[in-house]
Amino acid sequence: MSKNVPSKWLRIILPLALILTWFGVSAVGGPYFGRIEEVSEVDLTAFLPESSEAKEVADKLDGFISGDTLAAIVVFEADDNKSLTTEQTTMINNAGAKLSDIEGVEGDVSPAIVSDDGKAAFVAVEASTDQGLEEVVSGIRESLKDADIDGVTSQVTGPAGFAADLNVAFSGIDGILLLTALAVVFVILIIVYRSALLPVVVLLTSIFALSASILIVFSLAKLGWVELNGQVQGILFILTIGAATDYSLLYVSRYREALYANKHRWNATLEAYKGALEPILASGGTVIVGLLCLLLSDLASNKALGPVGSIGIAMAMLGALTFLPSALLLAGRKAFWPVIPHADMKSRTTHRQKVEKGLWHNVGEFVKIHPRPIWIVTALLLLVLAGFSTQIKADGVAQSDLILGYSEAREGQDTLGDHFASGSGSPALIVVNRDVMDVAVKAIESTSGVEGVSATADKSESGVAPLGKARGEIENKIREGIEAQRSGLPAEALMLAPSTDQLVAAAYPFKNAEIIETDGEVLLQATLRDDPDSQAAKDTIAKLRVNLKDAGVVGQVGGPTAAQADSNTASIHDRMVIIPVVLIAITIILAMLLRSLIAPLLLLATTVLSFAASIGVAALLFNGVWNFPGADPSVVLYGFVFLVALGIDYNIFLMTRVREESLKQGTDKGVIKGLVVTGGVITSAGVVLAATFAALGVIPILFLFQLAFIVAFGVLMDTLLVRSLLVPALIKDIGPFVWWPSRLKK
Repeated sequence: MSKNVPSKWLRIILPLALILTWFGVSAVGGPYFGRIEEVSEVDLTAFLPESSEAKEVADKLDGFISGDTLAAIVVFEADDNKSLTTEQTTMINNAGAKLSDIEGVEGDVSPAIVSDDGKAAFVAVEASTDQGLEEVVSGIRESLKDADIDGVTSQVTGPAGFAADLNVAFSGIDGILLLTALAVVFVILIIVYRSALLPVVVLLTSIFALSASILIVFSLAKLGWVELNGQVQGILFILTIGAATDYSLLYVSRYREALYANKHRWNATLEAYKGALEPILASGGTVIVGLLCLLLSDLASNKALGPVGSIGIAMAMLGALTFLPSALLLAGRKAFWPVIPHADMKSRTTHRQKVEKGLWHNVGEFVKIHPRPIWIVTALLLLVLAGFSTQIKADGVAQSDLILGYSEAREGQDTLGDHFASGSGSPALIVVNRDVMDVAVKAIESTSGVEGVSATADKSESGVAPLGKARGEIENKIREGIEAQRSGLPAEALMLAPSTDQLVAAAYPFKNAEIIETDGEVLLQATLRDDPDSQAAKDTIAKLRVNLKDAGVVGQVGGPTAAQADSNTASIHDRMVIIPVVLIAITIILAMLLRSLIAPLLLLATTVLSFAASIGVAALLFNGVWNFPGADPSVVLYGFVFLVALGIDYNIFLMTRVREESLKQGTDKGVIKGLVVTGGVITSAGVVLAATFAALGVIPILFLFQLAFIVAFGVLMDTLLVRSLLVPALIKDIGPFVWWPSRLKK
């Protein structure tokens, strides 16, 4: 036995202990895959900045209405553009009353409100968020189906309807997304390694890393330290699997090289570990720093992705640096069967000849001969594509457009808008002091885009008491009916009958309603004329805030529309703050890693150019091919963080090897050698990461589909164009000066 090789017991016990530890972590963390939704939020206001008006209103709602419910609006429409009959209206009320028996429906269901055209009606239902919105809404839909009102179609919409549809869309994260990502990675690994055992070991590394991540994230969310939603959960899955596989590919590549050079697998492990440790730590550290910059965000969902994503990357690094080396140490050369790397001269010669005649040798020769034309042409191509990035419409999308494919809530909202004020069921919520309520009502009613105002009230079947013009219109309709009846009475009867005003007061349906007052404040509800998640409705929110302020009213405007508006504003602010911080942080890391100031700036410039080109291509496809209504502002921010951090990843893989080779044989030869020996592993890593992010597209959510495309396309462009041609050609053309001020510049 070689004196450099430790005892057999250490070579077996140490890796076996690490492997058993990871199996134990997976056994504990695995069951939490199906429980992560227990700590996920569905309420948009939960992620808003504390200083936003919508968040302030949301925090005060418990004093006026149940904070554990969301409104579901059931809209009924007569078929064939007919008017509802008296019998149908009665059946609608009966069907609505039965909804209160469904588990998860809180309180009584409101009576049917018939539209002015008589062709539709709706009832309001309070659905419990504790029960599971999709289950409650599903129960409502089943009950309506059983009611089977002849000639009438029903749909469930409103905040609860949209939230339930979103939950259903996200439900595939635990199953179809995870299985798709793992299956894609497994197929790619089989193609890359052409081995039976190696893909299984690498895949287990990803699964164990993800199990540990889920266990930690679930615990933190349970303690209330991070806020989770479906998109953060999905990104965690993809990021962890992709990163763990990438780091595994790098280590396996180094280990295979070391097996050709070392007769004993322990020495090969040490050599591989030494070669892979720095780039894996630097790569993972870069991504973690980029993700942690999201803590500067105003939105809790962005803040959550910072630590949550960082945990996933940290576990990916830990798995690739502990479980994978241990498993490969025990398996030895057999892990690569049927192409087993031996340390004899014949095997080394065959391997070297294969490399020298392979694709990446040819790419290296191409870069070596034509460096300047290559980097100029590739840079110009990226600049042209980047020019289209200004066309990206990332200023927010309507909630109804978040779901790709069919959504009953979206269809129901359209039906509601055809017969009622589009904002019915999703009013703006305004908190003001009771003593300025009348002034506030006038300011609200004077705002274009507002249909009517009510106050949240007790002892009212609908939970509100109409105010201002809305109350006057109700009283006028009652008055007209009473006066029509009185006109047919003889004078003697009129003298004995109550006055018209008395009869109006007695017939007023909200006469017993008591306006709820909490800490001297009341909650007003303003029905919006436009679709609640349209840009017109968001503009109305902005005008409401201005009009209230101009009237001298101190109050806050919230509700679903305000929450969307405040979220978009915060997202746009985040882009302006976080992107520069990410660039500065990554530049510092690269400078420390490469011991240079010039190389980091060049690498960062190429990566940013690649990102801009990806956004340009995305803009062309989103607008001209897929005809998307727009994009969430966070799509650009997330795309930037992932593409810059992950794009730098591949540059780190390349440049650490280029620096290593440059120390041996100079920059001119070192850059070509670094390109050739890392070409296969980096390309494989890029394809794996692109494929895993592309798997996000199986979840029918617009945000995830757009993010999946931007990152997958960008990673492939970084891998196949930027890292393979632009960067090595640029470094080759500039020469040793790229290492300034280190000694390598000489």
